Amino acid sequence: MYLALMWRRLISNIGSVRSLERGLLILQTLNRCNGLKAAEVAIATSIPRPTVYRLLETLEGLGYVSRDHSSEKWRPTLQAKSLSSGFRHEDWVTQAAIPEMVRLGREILWPLDLVTFNDHRMEIRESTHNISPYSIDRGMVGVQLPMLDTAGGRAWLAFSPEEDRVQSLNGLQAQSGLQHPIILQDGPLSHVLATSVKLGVGYRKEGYKLDTQSISAPIFRGPCVIACLTVIWTASALSFDKALEQYKDKLLKSAHGISDALNRIKTTD
Repeated sequence: MYLALMWRRLISNIGSVRSLERGLLILQTLNRCNGLKAAEVAIATSIPRPTVYRLLETLEGLGYVSRDHSSEKWRPTLQAKSLSSGFRHEDWVTQAAIPEMVRLGREILWPLDLVTFNDHRMEIRESTHNISPYSIDRGMVGVQLPMLDTAGGRAWLAFSPEEDRVQSLNGLQAQSGLQHPIILQDGPLSHVLATSVKLGVGYRKEGYKLDTQSISAPIFRGPCVIACLTVIWTASALSFDKALEQYKDKLLKSAHGISDALNRIKTTD
């Protein structure tokens, strides 16, 4: 009898954890899109449709999502924002990066991402996708990107001190089994990094997201790259060379401004 009771409790706990995981996945998926129908959520998450309906109703009861009955689309509510109320970025993100990102974003209209290095990937820390009239993405903050295939990751590697770059590449190779020479969609990694140094920005013409291209400028704290600022545009709307001509200097100016402000801010490690 005791063992049977413990087994039921174990099964119940496993089911609760799985429901929590699925509920959070649904909330993340809705946060990245401007509304989805339940069937679309099921497709995007690979969660059975009846389970999606049940979890959406639970989230609605908790106040985290709401349904537009005219379109049958579900969206996060302001209550969902409370989930991040206890999380705080370093002071420099708020004081130095965000105001400059908003200013530049309003000037060039294309979306900007602030990315930082995290466990051999680049993580989006802040973004202007939500205020860019040209963005088709939403809820990008927290998304992790492949380091070698993105402009931000390439900028981080190209402009970091050699010791940091070698350590990062060694870690990537150990983690993913990459072999020398590393060949990317834009060519050999050595060529891509050398071209990035020559241009003054990391870049992505091919691979990852074929419908977009991007360039990324390093943000320094002392000699180290602490983040990269990336502008993304639709490849069919603007050629790479034209975008480079129009936005590179503005992007570098913003990154330099953030770096200068960052080095003036007193931080505690």
